[in-house]
Amino acid sequence: MTTYEQVLSFLIKNALKEDTGDGDHSTLSCISPDAKGKAVLRVKEDGILAGMEVAEKIFRYVQPGVVFTAYKKDGDEMRIGDTAFEVEAKVHTILQCERLVLNCMQRMSGIATLTRKYADQLKGYHTRLLDTRKTTPNFRLLEKEAVRIGGGLNHRMGLYDMIMLKDNHIDYCGGIEKALAKAYAYVQEKKPGLKIEIETRNMDDVKRVVAFGKANRIMLDNFTPEQLPEALKIINGKFETEASGGITLDNIAAYAQTGVDYVSVGAVIHHAVSADLSLKAVLT
Repeated sequence: MTTYEQVLSFLIKNALKEDTGDGDHSTLSCISPDAKGKAVLRVKEDGILAGMEVAEKIFRYVQPGVVFTAYKKDGDEMRIGDTAFEVEAKVHTILQCERLVLNCMQRMSGIATLTRKYADQLKGYHTRLLDTRKTTPNFRLLEKEAVRIGGGLNHRMGLYDMIMLKDNHIDYCGGIEKALAKAYAYVQEKKPGLKIEIETRNMDDVKRVVAFGKANRIMLDNFTPEQLPEALKIINGKFETEASGGITLDNIAAYAQTGVDYVSVGAVIHHAVSADLSLKAVLT
């Protein structure tokens, strides 16, 4: 299995290649290759900071010997005017990495900030917050890392680490029982230990899954907080439960009050607004 570090290295490599092309000609044209400098990351908006470790890895990918001084860590509250880190390196390194560092940290901090707002609504409840696969292509690793930093849990990373039988799988396969039976047999033969989750759209679906078994988690899709207690009573603790669809900051506490195990909220990623940060040269 590919590790987080390997995927992050691949992401950094390709992002720098995308941005640099055949050279950072703005820097090459006016800055000596030997020039050294210092820069600081300034916070321009309140929120939750994320991407500190990623920023350091970006700088070190280009110049392993940079001096990176962190004044905050991932998950810390940030306030306007704060300094998050200071970096000393070749000026070419600082300028080449600047935009990638900011793009990652601004996006990640925006996601972490919104995630924290959702997670705070669940304090005192059994229910935990999950993200989804509604992510930016090729940036999922860091978007999901930002959710974790903000206080959420990562759902499956992709199509490979959990079986999720959604409405289209069920319909194409010919029904709940057929889909579950085939998925269960597949796991026993090819991927022992892989969990199976199945989507239910109404109470009849819930009853059929409970009667048939062979799943680990039941997704209750677009059930209202008023409908959930009946579904949870039918399930009776025999399966993990996840509410999904239509969950917002305004109603997430109502879902948690039902005792459902998880709520999945795609909005923590795709509705997040990037935070305002800047990287500024320090002149001595």
